[in-house]
Amino acid sequence: MAANEPAPVPSTNFIHQIIEEHNRSGKFEGRVCTRFPPEPNGYLHIGHAKSICLNFGTARKYGGTCNLRFDDTNPEKEEQEYVDSIMNDVRWVLSDSGPLTPNPSPPEGRGANDPWDGIFYASDYFDQLYEWAIVLIKKGKAFVCDQTPDQVRETRGTPNKPGTNSPFRDRSVEENLRLFEGMKNGEFPDGSRTLRAKIDMAHPNINLRDPVMYRILRATHHRTGDKWCIYAMYDYAHGQSDSIEKITHSICTLEFEHHRPLYDWFINELGIYHPQQIEFSRLNLTYTVMSKRKLLLLVKDKLVAGWDDPRMPTISGLRRRGYTPEAIRAFCERIGVSKYEGTIEMAWLEDALRDDLNKKAQRRMAVLRPLKVVIENYPEGGEGEAPAELLDAVNNPEDASAGTRKVPFGRELYIERTDFMEDPPKGYFRLAPGKEVRLRWAYFLKCDKVIKDASGNVVELRCSYDPATKGGNAPDGRKVKGTIHWVSAEHAIAAEVRLYDHLCKVPFPEDVPEGKDFLVNLNPTSLEVVTAMLEPSLKGAVLGEKFQFERMGYFSVDKDSAAGKLVFNRAVTLADTWAKLEKKGK
Repeated sequence: MAANEPAPVPSTNFIHQIIEEHNRSGKFEGRVCTRFPPEPNGYLHIGHAKSICLNFGTARKYGGTCNLRFDDTNPEKEEQEYVDSIMNDVRWVLSDSGPLTPNPSPPEGRGANDPWDGIFYASDYFDQLYEWAIVLIKKGKAFVCDQTPDQVRETRGTPNKPGTNSPFRDRSVEENLRLFEGMKNGEFPDGSRTLRAKIDMAHPNINLRDPVMYRILRATHHRTGDKWCIYAMYDYAHGQSDSIEKITHSICTLEFEHHRPLYDWFINELGIYHPQQIEFSRLNLTYTVMSKRKLLLLVKDKLVAGWDDPRMPTISGLRRRGYTPEAIRAFCERIGVSKYEGTIEMAWLEDALRDDLNKKAQRRMAVLRPLKVVIENYPEGGEGEAPAELLDAVNNPEDASAGTRKVPFGRELYIERTDFMEDPPKGYFRLAPGKEVRLRWAYFLKCDKVIKDASGNVVELRCSYDPATKGGNAPDGRKVKGTIHWVSAEHAIAAEVRLYDHLCKVPFPEDVPEGKDFLVNLNPTSLEVVTAMLEPSLKGAVLGEKFQFERMGYFSVDKDSAAGKLVFNRAVTLADTWAKLEKKGK
């Protein structure tokens, strides 16, 4: 380091601190190679986004590489659909975040927009894993066991009680080799035999009590077809896959901390390259569930509209709802990395999106629950009249370069039904009989008369405007506290707007009485669909485009939109309304 250069700032990320110490000591020769190893048995969720950002971000920070590896060792639950969705999600989360170190010879499957430096599958290593299992058998470190799964569980013991040896533990090497080959060749029924590591049934760490390495399972694999009828368990395949790829830092969630001694045992017994496993706490989020099993249940039972339902915590669901990759990454950066289990407030994720969209989303006016207003002193239209009055509106007050747009104004408008109250309480500053408000970008408006239907429901307001207040200011200096948005009835376009809320109605939906499950805590009002009236500039909105509907929140064009039919999803409100309700005890 040059004399005039500032000393590097030590990282506060404990994983990065470990890596920096390894780099100082020369371990792994200063190399950094991480991997993101999802199972292709479901769609990725926001918890996986944390791992994506950590693994790929760590590689980027230290000029290293990061592999995408599919842990495809359970063919009964894996599908190509999940493989494809995972690749799309990883690309999206990391889009526009800068490249990793260029790979001069990228492996097959890596495209120009792919952030990974290698794409691999555990199934790539099935032959090698089988050969290594034979090595362990020959060393007397693995044996074929005929115990049933229930018998294995019963003899495993407890944290305070040692297990008991399998009666098949002392089979000869020759018999184990013969039986293991028979397992591979399909000579035995499914589940009738397993290959187990021979470690110590009295070990204080239950994971080292002769764990299963292989099981017999006749299921067609999405890549290898019917070549194999035995499949490696994750604890066996994990470390060896890391070793083959020369991973330096195998970053896992905290539940694998007690599996690390087994990870090390397999690698040490085989005498192969040894990565460093490091564990961090997984992401838990309020008002939702993060278990892929539970999310799959919601999909299969049609309690949601699919994996990309905008109420789901899946990456595809968040993307469809209107989240941006920048917001996801900012959220992951904010929550940080630790060894301590905890639950993050959903408000943190929502705030990250507000912060991002506030800077980039153009403003538009949209009335979600329309109430008609007739301005009786505004000139009535007639044949051959001049075009509609056009008012200037700012596209984004946070971005001067976004410019302005023209918004048509007319004698008949729509306002939000919630912006009118016939008998308002003290401190109510919106529209009421005899009261005056400011119309956004337009004029002062006063309510003169209320029209009701036969049932007594308010259906229309008759109002007057002050033409001297164009632009929202009165030349006589009178003040109006309330400002509301509006849409010209003549020029409005109708659109379907989906108002999404939390998936679950309580912060911790898995805290349920005995005999119940999380389904009792699903939020029955998590989706409301309304027909809204939008300003005409939104007519050309395209899939994924995001806007702030003034005073209403941030909205994104949904994939269900079609010619002549716009569909918008509410991505997030302008404020955390749930926090307000909790404070009020509602």
